[in-house]
Amino acid sequence: MRTLPRRTVAGYALGSLATGAFGTVPGLVLLYFLTDTLGVAAAVAAVVVLVPKLADVPWNPVVGGWSDRTSSRWGPRRPWMLAGGLLLPPMFVLMFAVPDTSPGIAAVWVGAAFLAAGFAYGLFQVPYISLPAELTPDPDQRSRLQLARVVVLSVGILLGGAAAPALVSAGGEGRSGHLLMAAVIAVLLGVGMLGCVAAVPTTQPATDSATGTTAPIVAAKGRGSFVAALKVARQAAGYWPLYTGYVVQSLAVAAALTAIPYYATYVLDREGFTSLLFAALVGPSLLVVPVWRRLEVRYGKRWCLVSSSWLFAGCALIAAPGWLSPLLPLLGFVGCGIGYAGQQLYAYSMLSDALADEDERTGERRAGLLGGLWTASETGTFALGPALVGGLLALFGYVSGESGETVDQPGSAVLGIELAIGLIPAALVVAGVLRYRHLTQTQRATQEEPA
Repeated sequence: MRTLPRRTVAGYALGSLATGAFGTVPGLVLLYFLTDTLGVAAAVAAVVVLVPKLADVPWNPVVGGWSDRTSSRWGPRRPWMLAGGLLLPPMFVLMFAVPDTSPGIAAVWVGAAFLAAGFAYGLFQVPYISLPAELTPDPDQRSRLQLARVVVLSVGILLGGAAAPALVSAGGEGRSGHLLMAAVIAVLLGVGMLGCVAAVPTTQPATDSATGTTAPIVAAKGRGSFVAALKVARQAAGYWPLYTGYVVQSLAVAAALTAIPYYATYVLDREGFTSLLFAALVGPSLLVVPVWRRLEVRYGKRWCLVSSSWLFAGCALIAAPGWLSPLLPLLGFVGCGIGYAGQQLYAYSMLSDALADEDERTGERRAGLLGGLWTASETGTFALGPALVGGLLALFGYVSGESGETVDQPGSAVLGIELAIGLIPAALVVAGVLRYRHLTQTQRATQEEPA
């Protein structure tokens, strides 16, 4: 089986630099920009941030359907990725280039720009995650692509998370600081997306791994939609349990990330630990992904995915009560980060295998549609995660403050925070593991075979 050139692997991974940055920066600074710079009421600002994310859910399968039906000398995926790479950077700048106007108009401006940016991101991201299934028929080479992607994704997340606040401060805070930040991050987005488009080759027809013959994969005929994607997904034995398991595990991660500031402030009594805990959750990917790859060679992909999930769940439970603060919680978050790296690596690696198998089974390109459903659902869970945590805190009597004030919380609220950071994510991750048990025997054998 032909080994992918390093240029292809590096070029594909480069795209996740944009994925990490765009997935991190708006969630980190946009709500605060609306409320504390533009003067938008908190409730309105929450809607402005939430609605564009929810709009991405029906949008992404549509993009996937478009790319499945595309025939061009650049292949079915790269034209759409190029469009996203050209559109997202200016749309990102527009999110923060708000004219000096009333808070109401400013909210509409930011919401419209964020919606357009999300649509542009979908044009890139949906075909992007479909590519590994078409770049190589070798599952081992797909894992190699995903290993590089996860490492660069972590770099993008850490760069975005660290650089955005620093750039806002360097620009003098306020509108000017946020505009400077947006311009620099837009360059980062452009480099990642356009560099990826330039480096990856035009995809070729898939090769049947059993016979070595070229499989006659043809362009899809049906239109893409969320409902159509769900219908196709339920018929894909290798995709459906992986997809449903990953969705609930994504909700677990979204809830844990949302709960980190509350956990640092009210459980550990160390508000400044928020950034450190965030880095502990994301940073291990840079070091441990090669270790997970070695384990894959010995035990297979499914074993690694399940094991990384159990590690995440167990470490979340260990860290939640804040025992032996701050040492044990920090170690717990590092353990969660090691598990999260494996979850990301093998969920996406097995996704690539499932997409390739489905195209081969049907003789029709469906990777874009199913990849769009995957991206849409992941986006939806990261929109629902904060709502889940907010509802839980309200149920347990959390007391809100004003102007950054740290309020003395009742014991019930502290318990709610511990549940949000520990038991709830752990239970969701275990639910995902139970879904992985529903992979068909053929799928298990294929994915557990050593590379």
